[in-house]
Amino acid sequence: MYEPRDRNEVSNVDVERRDVQHKSEPSMVAATFIKYAAYIVLFFGFLYFLVKYVFPKF
Repeated sequence: MYEPRDRNEVSNVDVERRDVQHKSEPSMVAATFIKYAAYIVLFFGFLYFLVKYVFPKF
């Protein structure tokens, strides 16, 4: 169990620090956004086609 009087024993520990930098390319982010936006537009276009033209025939 850690007790406050043992603090001097722990204070000699070296701490290694690492700075992690996340790099992202704006062009890749934009291309991915456009790709998924196109998927969503196609999906809703297909749903519109089903509701407007296919379902009324039943």
